[in-house]
Amino acid sequence: MANMRKIGVLTSGGDAPGMNAAIRAVVRAGLSKGMEVMGIVRGYNGLIHGDMIKMDESSVTGILQKGGTVLGTARCLEFKEDAGIERAKDMCLKTGLDGIVVIGGDGSYRGARDLSLKGIPCVGLPGTIDNDISSTEYTIGYDTAMNTVVQMVDRLRDTSTSHDRCAVVEVMGRGAGWIALNAGIATGAIAILVPEVAVDVDRDIVAPIKASLAKGKNTFVVMVAEGIGHTAELAKEIEAKTGVESRATILGHVQRGGSPTLRDRVVATQMGYYAVELLEKGIGNRVVGLKGEKVVDYDILEGLNMKKPIDAEMLEIAKAVAL
Repeated sequence: MANMRKIGVLTSGGDAPGMNAAIRAVVRAGLSKGMEVMGIVRGYNGLIHGDMIKMDESSVTGILQKGGTVLGTARCLEFKEDAGIERAKDMCLKTGLDGIVVIGGDGSYRGARDLSLKGIPCVGLPGTIDNDISSTEYTIGYDTAMNTVVQMVDRLRDTSTSHDRCAVVEVMGRGAGWIALNAGIATGAIAILVPEVAVDVDRDIVAPIKASLAKGKNTFVVMVAEGIGHTAELAKEIEAKTGVESRATILGHVQRGGSPTLRDRVVATQMGYYAVELLEKGIGNRVVGLKGEKVVDYDILEGLNMKKPIDAEMLEIAKAVAL
């Protein structure tokens, strides 16, 4: 087992549906390989302070279908400094942790790399609803978040139709427009605004709405990624320029919650098991991802340096079918 007698698992950064499925997979895979598995509470903060619980099969029973993370998550500014990383390393040595599975986003990956370079093998799993991790085609939580958006926007459309309104809906995605793009297509948005593409309000929103008004359509959805910002002001501008009553709705953290979809449960389970297999071989400083529906792994730095542009073809499809 490459001396992997005892491993830890933690969740870091923003929570995402499916994290519990990943925790469950890590725990049960580790136990099946004769390892002792420790759940590290509240991310890197818990690691530094030795806040851990021993996990067995029963400790992850019934969590597969739950949103959030049973281990909790927290930001840890201390871990951004070398002194904090040294404290975490010392805690690993003190508690006998031979390796750690880290579930989170890019910031969590950087922490995993720093700890790996200190001699504690770490494997990162992509847990974020934004789907903005470059080294993987899919992140844990993304499918659930999109389905939540679709459900909420479908309900907004009901009331917008009753009042001949335009619903301007802001979804999560500070630096990436994946949720907005796909949820926008799925809800028939007249316009989709993502941070990767410059926005011209008159060209990208006002003109399509006016063209649709001329054809008799009087209810609209405009999907806006969080990174665009100023959603309330945008709604006022749309109303002033089109004459269509427009209301802004910011969906916010409701997108992070809820029972994970089948896809998130299955992918999280695949990735969690794969991560334990890497640690079993003594392999650390890796991130796990999905490429062509296959689970793969990369050096953490290589993964962080990869690029993941928005799907330009999907944006064109969205525009073509919106009118």
